[in-house]
Amino acid sequence: MDKPTYSIVIPAYNEHLRITATLDKILAWTAEQRWSVEILVVNDGSRDNTADIVREYAAAHPQVRIIENPGNRGKGYTVRNGMLNARGDMLLFSDADLSSPISEAPKLFDALAAGADVAVGSRWLQSDLQTERQPVYRQLFGRIFNLFLQIVLGIRYKDTQCGFKAFRRDAAEALFRRQRIDRWAFDAELLFLARRFGFKSVEIGVAWAHDDRTKMSYFRDGMRMVWEILTVRWHAITGKYDRPLPAPVSEPAGIVR
Repeated sequence: MDKPTYSIVIPAYNEHLRITATLDKILAWTAEQRWSVEILVVNDGSRDNTADIVREYAAAHPQVRIIENPGNRGKGYTVRNGMLNARGDMLLFSDADLSSPISEAPKLFDALAAGADVAVGSRWLQSDLQTERQPVYRQLFGRIFNLFLQIVLGIRYKDTQCGFKAFRRDAAEALFRRQRIDRWAFDAELLFLARRFGFKSVEIGVAWAHDDRTKMSYFRDGMRMVWEILTVRWHAITGKYDRPLPAPVSEPAGIVR
């Protein structure tokens, strides 16, 4: 396959119930747009048959590849592994549930074409685009977390945690090589790094629908996120972000067509 223009990275953990439908939707829509595209499904040590399903799907669709993490490493590691193995000029990661439909991708890619380095999909910049809102307690958690980010990291976005973000290739290479958070707070870390290293980020309102099947525990993972944000600040103070890291390790023969 020739070098694609677009790379779409899908982090996947125990996604056997919906990964086929997700890939069908992405392939159908990108075919309509006549995009030169690759789709990378990064399997984060799933305990179900997600990997087998994707391998079988990839055998029939050359645009699809699977990457295997060395066990369950977290969403941040998973997205990083996909981004650093992607070959496109513009790179997008999207949650496997397509809470933001793939038809919203041109909004982010257009922002990159207009000069942004990072395009941040946002559920709250234009909240009227939400077709199904989060429960109130999750909205409250998001508001508190955003305030915490402003205080500790000085980044100000309506929404840092929407799983729909796009990057120019040079920005992705620089930022993901420095990303150190392997789990939920990696989005905020990336936006902090973008500002620190002078990359232009823009927040774009996207359509979005809440999915109750989230794998996040708002108490356990919320406490972990607080610690991770404090860790980001410590890494910045101690200069750890000035040294790029090697690409994440995949299982042997981890990239499979």
